Amino acid sequence: MKKYIADGMLLVTAIVWGSGFVITAIALEYLTAYQVMAGRFLLASIILTVLFGYKLKKASKSVIWKGILLGSILYIAFALQTVGLQYTTPSKNAFLTAVNVIIVPLIAFAVYKRRIDGYEIIGSVIAIVGIGFLSLQGSLTMNIGDALSLACAVAFAFDIFCTNLFVQKEDAIVLTIIQFITASFIGVLVVVGQGDIPTTIEKEAIYSIIYLAIFSTTLAYLFQNIANQYTSATKAAIILSTESFFGMVLSVIFLHEVLTSRMVVGAILILLAILIAEVKPAHPKKRMMKSSQ
Repeated sequence: MKKYIADGMLLVTAIVWGSGFVITAIALEYLTAYQVMAGRFLLASIILTVLFGYKLKKASKSVIWKGILLGSILYIAFALQTVGLQYTTPSKNAFLTAVNVIIVPLIAFAVYKRRIDGYEIIGSVIAIVGIGFLSLQGSLTMNIGDALSLACAVAFAFDIFCTNLFVQKEDAIVLTIIQFITASFIGVLVVVGQGDIPTTIEKEAIYSIIYLAIFSTTLAYLFQNIANQYTSATKAAIILSTESFFGMVLSVIFLHEVLTSRMVVGAILILLAILIAEVKPAHPKKRMMKSSQ
């Protein structure tokens, strides 16, 4: 039963993250990307501190510096994603962000010299082709928003890799709190440095920030941390990768975004690449050998 509940929590997380692309696009109509970032993480930090602040009393130097590192990476990732969304569509931004699932194994190879298996190579190639269909325009040039979204995928891949590495020895909730506090500190610092503190905020912008802070940040990350205790990493990655699909669907429903057949083909190829890289279907002969044992 716990496994089914965990899968459900991960699916809810994927849907919430998918909706985040749409809500962020709405917020950007009233606020700058950096204001959205600061508001999102500041509110999320306050919520997490109120709920789990007592855990910070036992925070070690190790978890503090790891949380600061994760917070810095997370801010860069979201900044690239949010700014990129100003120059591309929510659905393309969502799908390009999902490429981080393909990049994580490449980082593991670079750090640990771990061999990349055939399925990961095939997945990477298909992902590149899919990105081409999804992002490259008629002149074979890439929109600046698409490029920023791809850079965001790389940053998120580093965030996933480092998080998986750090939670082996540190409390995941404490790590998350410090991560969010760091991201909010950087966010506020950037807004203040730009002299761009808003004096008035439209109610639509306020609602968007509240949604992003409560659901896309606080709730989603807590659900992900809890669910990972009861399900496999592969299944979790597959379920979470559907955020890009939900991002596209919700963009069409609520923002009335028009998708071309070329973009649909690219989206399908990227989803296929993610599934191949994560599932790594066993060779028929290997399955026969296992069943005969």
